[in-house]
Amino acid sequence: MDLDKFDLAILAVLQQDSRTSLQEISARVGLSSTPCWNRIKRMEAQGVIRGYTVRIDPTAVGFAETVIVQVTLESHSDETLYEFGRILGEIPEVLEAFLVSGDYDYFIRIAVRDTRDYERLLREKLYRIPGIRHSKSSFVLRKLKESDIPLTGGTLPAPVTGAGTPPEPATAGAGKPAGARKSNRP
Repeated sequence: MDLDKFDLAILAVLQQDSRTSLQEISARVGLSSTPCWNRIKRMEAQGVIRGYTVRIDPTAVGFAETVIVQVTLESHSDETLYEFGRILGEIPEVLEAFLVSGDYDYFIRIAVRDTRDYERLLREKLYRIPGIRHSKSSFVLRKLKESDIPLTGGTLPAPVTGAGTPPEPATAGAGKPAGARKSNRP
């Protein structure tokens, strides 16, 4: 899917705060409500926007430690890779798992309460996954950076106005935001 400057501007606003009202998004990107709403719905339908969420401080809910686990498998058959990924998907403490190139096959980020919780996770879950040849664990000492996809090079673009703005539909049909109005633009 090709995203234009309006789509990217909408995504940048939602990425900063997904609770931003449609009216605020419209004002910030320089579109009226109806085309802004249509673009959001299109990006949702096409999977560009995969959902809306909140960021939770892990320590506030009892997960004080993050562990990075690097795993090498015995085999690289499609069946082994699929099964390993399927089992990882069932472990709630696994936050992210990546099949990678290099010395290890997988890079896994895990949230645990403390070192004993990690030991329990290793014994009860990770070490029971068939096909693991070797693993290496590292506890995160400090998070230095956490960010989102860099849509705008770090700054939100100025509202877009003028030529090139797509015209709004003649009528605001069902499912349109309340207060959507018809544009006077051609």
